[in-house]
Amino acid sequence: MLLLCRFGEFAMRRRLMLSAAAALLVTGHACNAKPIRKPPDPATALQMRLLTLDSHLDTPASLALPGWSITDAHSVADDYTQVDLPRLKKGGLDGGFWAIYTPQGPLDAAFTRKARDFALMRGIAIREMVAAHPESFALAAKAADAAAIKAAGKRVVYLSIENAWPLGDDPTLLGVFHAMGVRIAGFAHFSNNQFADSSTDKPRWDGLSPLGVQLLAEMNRLGVVPDLSHSSDRALDDALRLSKAPLVLTHSGCKAVFDHPRNIDDAHLKALADAGGVIQINSVYVKGLKQSPEREAALKALDAKYPEDRTLTASERQEVLAARHRIDSQYPEVRAGFDDVMANLLHAIKVAGVDHVGIGLDWDGGGGVVGLEDLLDLPKLTGALLKAGYTEADVAKIWSGNVLRVLAASEAEAERQKVAGS
Repeated sequence: MLLLCRFGEFAMRRRLMLSAAAALLVTGHACNAKPIRKPPDPATALQMRLLTLDSHLDTPASLALPGWSITDAHSVADDYTQVDLPRLKKGGLDGGFWAIYTPQGPLDAAFTRKARDFALMRGIAIREMVAAHPESFALAAKAADAAAIKAAGKRVVYLSIENAWPLGDDPTLLGVFHAMGVRIAGFAHFSNNQFADSSTDKPRWDGLSPLGVQLLAEMNRLGVVPDLSHSSDRALDDALRLSKAPLVLTHSGCKAVFDHPRNIDDAHLKALADAGGVIQINSVYVKGLKQSPEREAALKALDAKYPEDRTLTASERQEVLAARHRIDSQYPEVRAGFDDVMANLLHAIKVAGVDHVGIGLDWDGGGGVVGLEDLLDLPKLTGALLKAGYTEADVAKIWSGNVLRVLAASEAEAERQKVAGS
């Protein structure tokens, strides 16, 4: 009888212990229990699964900032930068085309040589970033490299050129940049140069210059995709007529949504698509906005004191940030929003077709709107595309498939010319 009582007491204690353990597991307080994580929403899950590339990252400019590191977490609210390794991971961007941007200056030989050296050093800085963090970044040379780099858990680094001015009068200098990793190159920026008319300047060449025609041929020979963002409509016409490979607009918008010289009309959208090209929608020229005269004057004075091609000291960088924060506080910026970006994106798809549209938001180069502040907001784009009725296959094309197809076509043209010349 005593044995039976002790056995019953033991059984009751065992039931109580099991019940307590079960309760601890349910509440997440068991010593080895992990908190239950909410699964990502379908858009975020798709964003992480797809190969996602942005065709115009101005982030290399951040590499020159004193004390700034690509591996540290930054914020738009603090230092105005939009791309770093933590945000690449959290926002689900696998990389893209990192721009060698050179602000346009005088076309004389002395200034052009300085621009050449500046561009070469910017390209070296991009490669040094990759070399310093081989566990996180990898250089890509071919269209096929991007998927393999993503599979290895790294970020994709293609190089691109924004503004061909640093090439001087020698289009063959592009070969040096191609060897460095450049796979997309644009002709002009905000002003005309020796290669092409800018969309935001008075015509000088009525399109591509004779030297620009030579540069286009060199791009086709090397397998570099011609980029007509910033170039005039007539320059785009010349490139469409003369290029042996498809074109890209790495960061542009639609005139039908916002009639700005940097954007292109529906006729050019259709022509671009008919030639196999792609427009990559940006987040800058998406809506007509008017800033206050006080804000414009304050920003102009700040730019004059610290021009964009100046290398800042640490103290100067802090002065610039403090001044910019004061301006934003005193004269708030009038901003576009997420829906404005989507309006451009959806219009481009409607006119050009889903095979001829991609994303190049101009991060760290003026991009960003309310609701799309930096890389952390990227899944919103994927979600909006799904909500608009586009399939996962469509979204995959928009995020990387289309621009990589154009790059592959440029590679094929270069190989064709190589074989023909051998």
